[in-house]
Amino acid sequence: MPLDTFNVPPPNAQSAKPRVALFVTCLVDVFRPSVGFAAVKLLEAAGCAVSVPTGQTCCGQPAYNSGDKDSAKAIARNTISALEGYDYVVVPSGSCAGMLKVHFPDLLSDDPAAAVKAKALAGRVHELVSFLVNVRGMKAVPGDLAGAYAGRVTYHDSCAGLRELGVKSEPRALLSSMPGVELVEMPDAEVCCGFGGTFSVKYPDISNAMVEKKTANATRVAPDLLLAGDLGCLMNMAGKLERAGSAIGVRHIAEVLAGELTSPPISKPRR
Repeated sequence: MPLDTFNVPPPNAQSAKPRVALFVTCLVDVFRPSVGFAAVKLLEAAGCAVSVPTGQTCCGQPAYNSGDKDSAKAIARNTISALEGYDYVVVPSGSCAGMLKVHFPDLLSDDPAAAVKAKALAGRVHELVSFLVNVRGMKAVPGDLAGAYAGRVTYHDSCAGLRELGVKSEPRALLSSMPGVELVEMPDAEVCCGFGGTFSVKYPDISNAMVEKKTANATRVAPDLLLAGDLGCLMNMAGKLERAGSAIGVRHIAEVLAGELTSPPISKPRR
């Protein structure tokens, strides 16, 4: 079932529930739809009416990071238009959420009308887990989901989620509320994994050295799963672990919180 089947009435319709637009992200759409379905499940459990606006595309970060400001601006304008009229815009990625919330207003600052719209959007944008905890007041994973996973996990803090949006305690709080989950902290959990979008393409040797350190630190605490809130980081770390023959699985935190575990881990753990 495609994610765009999740639609509620048009933005001007009356609703007792907060209307949330899910910004799916390119990587989730193409490589890991289960993260999108997990996000929908969590948002609905938090009492939200969820839509997946069909006009959304990329957040524009690859163009922005590569200096193609004209393309990034065009993408930003399209994104703002697609997400108008919702109470909140929720993103299962700190990186993409940071682009919408932090960089769109700066990117469009030379166009007064667009800048007003960008700032209005920025005020409604939230990373998924921080939205559940800080906006919807979710202190624990709902009972019907809480027992869906049992195992030892460790959590990687993505750069954008941590440094641009301040997401740190929220994922740990929800993971710790799950009775079967043992959360262990790896060394340097806040250090970059080396992906950085176009950084890994521009500087592959540096990127490889960084992800090698990151996966070594994860391996030291012997988790069953390595979790994060950004699919780019997860794919980077999963690839390194798989090539090393590791037994560690890699998943987006939303999959564990929502019990969306039908899809195999991003990596292919070797036992």
